[in-house]
Amino acid sequence: MTADAAGAAEEAARFHTLLTAFEGQPAATAGRGKDVVNQPMIRHWCEAMGDANPAYTGPDAIAPPTMLQAWTMGGLSGHSDRSSAYDDLFTLLDSAGFTSVVATDCEQEYLRPLRPGDAITFDAVIESVSPRKTTKLGTGHFVTTRMDVHADGELAGTHRFRILKYAPAGRPREQKPEPKAEPKPEPKAKAQRPRPVINRDNEGFWAGVRDHKLLIQRCTACATLRFPWLPGCNACASPDWDTVEASGEGTVFSYVVMHHPPFPAFDPPYAVALVELAEGVRMISNITGVPYDKVRIGLPVQLEFLRVDDDLELPVFRGSAG
Repeated sequence: MTADAAGAAEEAARFHTLLTAFEGQPAATAGRGKDVVNQPMIRHWCEAMGDANPAYTGPDAIAPPTMLQAWTMGGLSGHSDRSSAYDDLFTLLDSAGFTSVVATDCEQEYLRPLRPGDAITFDAVIESVSPRKTTKLGTGHFVTTRMDVHADGELAGTHRFRILKYAPAGRPREQKPEPKAEPKPEPKAKAQRPRPVINRDNEGFWAGVRDHKLLIQRCTACATLRFPWLPGCNACASPDWDTVEASGEGTVFSYVVMHHPPFPAFDPPYAVALVELAEGVRMISNITGVPYDKVRIGLPVQLEFLRVDDDLELPVFRGSAG
C-alpha cells in the first residue's frame, strides 16, 4: 500500500469513528401516527396493490402487514418529533461530500396485526453506520434506522430502513485518441437477457407467448381472473382453472425509469411499467414505441411481442407518442 493510500485509509477510519458516535442515538422519540388505523386507508392500499384478500374488509378486518410504515408517515408537513441526531448525522456526511442519497432496502417484522381504531406510536433509532463503501453510484456510507411501531402501547412491528449517503461517481474523462492507435478489438457479443424460469405453474403462460397469445388464468369455480399465474385461486382457493386470451389493450397504471444498476443486456435509461389490462389484471413489462421520459400514468398501450434474441420472445406494450 502506498503512503497516499495508507493516509486515505486512516482518514476514512477516523471519519467512520465520528459517524459511529451516532449509533444508538434516537432519530424520533414518542412519535404519533397522524391517523388511527382506518378502513379508508386500508381500502386505498388494497386497491393500489390489487389485493382482494377478504381479511382486509368487514367488521373483523385487519390492515395488510406491509402497511406497517404507512401509519407512521408524516406526509408533506412531516413530524415534529424528529430528533436532531439524524439531521446532525446528515450534516456531517454532507460536509464530507456525501451529498446524494438513495434508499437501498427495508426489512419489516410483524408481531401483531393492526386493526381499525388502533392508535399508532413509534420510536426510531440510528442503528448503524457502515464503513466507507464503493458502489456503482459512488462512494459513501450506509445508514440504517430501526423503528419500533406500537399499537395502543403494544409493540406491533419493527421497520428497518437503509439508505446510502454517497458522493456520486465521476464520469470518466473523454480521452483523445493517440495519433497511432492500436487496432480496435472485436466488439463483444451483446449479453443475453435473463431466461424466464419456467415451471409447472407457469408453463402454460409461456406456451401462449410462443403462439403470440397473452393468456390469463381464470378460476373455474368463481371466475376470478389472476395474473401472474398461480397454482390456485387467491379469492376462493380452488385449484381448478382455465384461461382467457387478453385483448392486448391496456393502460400504464404505474411505472419507473431504470437508471441503475447497469446490466449488460439492457441499455438504461428505460421504462418498466405496471400495465393494467382491459380485463382488469395487471402485469409488469417494458414500454416500447415512446421515449422513456414520455411514459405517463394512464398512457394507452397495446400488446406486442418483441424478439430480443434468437431464442427468446417477450410480451411488451407499445405506447403512442400522440
